[in-house]
Amino acid sequence: MYQKKMDQDIRCPLEYGLDIFGEKWKSRIICVLNEKKILRYSGIRKEMTNITNAVLAGALKELMQDGLVQRKSYDEVPPRVEYSLTEKGDSVVPILQSICVWSGIFYKNDTDHVLAQCEKCDYNASAVKLK
Repeated sequence: MYQKKMDQDIRCPLEYGLDIFGEKWKSRIICVLNEKKILRYSGIRKEMTNITNAVLAGALKELMQDGLVQRKSYDEVPPRVEYSLTEKGDSVVPILQSICVWSGIFYKNDTDHVLAQCEKCDYNASAVKLK
């Protein structure tokens, strides 16, 4: 297994935030859970595109360790496990929405390949005015 040669040196709050939710898959998982509220693993997998099971499982594990996603197991047969955002996870959504707005100003929108979650993220580039 890969081990980093040096300890991570985070001195800026921005680096902390980007480390927790800045990865491609983590932000998309947050958006999916924000839209759907509660999903089983298979539901998250269905909503995501081009992600492997190993990457999804790893990202969910990290999001749970960081306190953004909660996992609830039900003691029934067959076993049922559901994922949802925590309060801390909910607090990240407006940040991601702001990034979407900012990105919409500078990135040419590909309307043929917009994710369902993106359509619901209050994206409105015209609402933002740059100096």
